[in-house]
Amino acid sequence: MFHKEGQKIILITFLIVASISLLAHFFIDITWARLAIQIFALFILVMILQFFRNPKRKVIKNFDEILAPVDGKVVVIEEVEETEYFKDRRKQVSIFMSPINVHVTRYPVSGVVKYSKYHPGKYLVAWHPKASTENERTTVVIKTPKFGDILYRQIAGAMAKRIVNYAIEGDSVRQGEDGGFIKFGSRVDLFLPLDCPITVKLNQKVTGAKTCIAILKSQDDE
Repeated sequence: MFHKEGQKIILITFLIVASISLLAHFFIDITWARLAIQIFALFILVMILQFFRNPKRKVIKNFDEILAPVDGKVVVIEEVEETEYFKDRRKQVSIFMSPINVHVTRYPVSGVVKYSKYHPGKYLVAWHPKASTENERTTVVIKTPKFGDILYRQIAGAMAKRIVNYAIEGDSVRQGEDGGFIKFGSRVDLFLPLDCPITVKLNQKVTGAKTCIAILKSQDDE
């Protein structure tokens, strides 16, 4: 299964690869050179298909957990000042996606979209400390039924030139559903309450809509 955001690119790539292979077959007489060109073209097609894959995942919804919004590796766990929406201290958990990861963004919690905003910006490498505030990005805040507002931010990397965001203010969303897509390398930041226990570690690999990132605490737990 491939993501809808990749349909046009996949079709164009397939046509280009097919054309290159046919031209090589008819116009290149040197066998090793012809095969090298055809294999390289096929490799590019396979890479594009892998990038836009969209595996279907059975999500066990849990209102007490924040699930990973994307596949990737945890590169930041720290307390920071969130300056766009909360304007206070939050726990930040950042997940870096390499080009070989699935790039679908999935809602980490269920609730109502309270805030959704796109910011044009730079294309610093995704792990750069300033990427969260200076790169092209979208910020989404979901109001959960029990635990207040949870913010996640899609951040473009050095290779990414387009962020797709499906979150519309006022929409009800469900944990694990597609929330967007980031093309070609990127990162997602989560900003969580300070009393929210984090359940992952630095450099841990996580799976979108499967790995628990943190456990939410309700007022009843205090």
